[in-house]
Amino acid sequence: MAIFKTVAELVELAERENKKMAQIMIEQEVQISGKSKQDIMDNMAKAYRVMEKAVQRGINENIKSHSSLTGGDAKKLHRYIQQGNVLSGIHVLEAVMGAMATNEVNAAMGTICATPTAGSAGIVPGCLFAMAEKLQPSYEDKLYFLFTAGAIGYVIANNAFIAGATGGCQAETGSATAMAAAAIVEMAGGTPRQSAHALSIALQNMLGLVCDPVAGLVEVPCVKRNAIGASIAMVAADMALAGIEFIIPADEVIEAMYRIGKSMPHALKETALGGLAATPTGKALERKIFGVELVKE
Repeated sequence: MAIFKTVAELVELAERENKKMAQIMIEQEVQISGKSKQDIMDNMAKAYRVMEKAVQRGINENIKSHSSLTGGDAKKLHRYIQQGNVLSGIHVLEAVMGAMATNEVNAAMGTICATPTAGSAGIVPGCLFAMAEKLQPSYEDKLYFLFTAGAIGYVIANNAFIAGATGGCQAETGSATAMAAAAIVEMAGGTPRQSAHALSIALQNMLGLVCDPVAGLVEVPCVKRNAIGASIAMVAADMALAGIEFIIPADEVIEAMYRIGKSMPHALKETALGGLAATPTGKALERKIFGVELVKE
């Protein structure tokens, strides 16, 4: 089996072999790692359980970060959804809720699964569990969702970047949003080509997003950015499943993200020197938490 390095190659392999992108990713993992398919599935099952526990903790427990900047918003949204008068659609808000729940657990030093990073760890599980609620997939298909997301993350990591310190928040929540969008399409029965279009639609809406953590902590604006990333992934998937295509190929969108990240100022790449971190309130929160401004221009 050929090893894919681009989205185009992944789509071509899936179409030619009449397989899901998840299956192509599993086969590639077997080939590269030398592990058995069962071992790889078992490892992904462990990641799935970590994600599931984090989402449930964020929704049901009184989560609060040590800085007190974040916590409790996933529970608020859960109560709001239960009232039954939502505007955005229940499944979109369930994805948002799961994304915030995960990132609030992360901010509170709980255990999460980086997808692809800790700061963007909420988007993929948020979308996965919202779609599982709607589509009632098999357990194997839930794991396939994660392998599909992983395949897209693999391509992005090897052709651009996934860290806010190198590419801004577009590289973290942007990548996670693209990963989730592609995986949603596949779980919903879409084609590999539709998954690629969902990726492109999602990622192009995240281009240029800066990484500006207030007080240098992965809390503000990260939790809310995960929330919005999840909503973008859901809408991008619906658009692709409707037959809507994006004119710029997925690999070129990823390349654009890379070029934008390279040209992004140092102050906007996880240094807490710019953006929301540099606002008067952002600086005041930094002094309140640490007693001093940790980062000065």
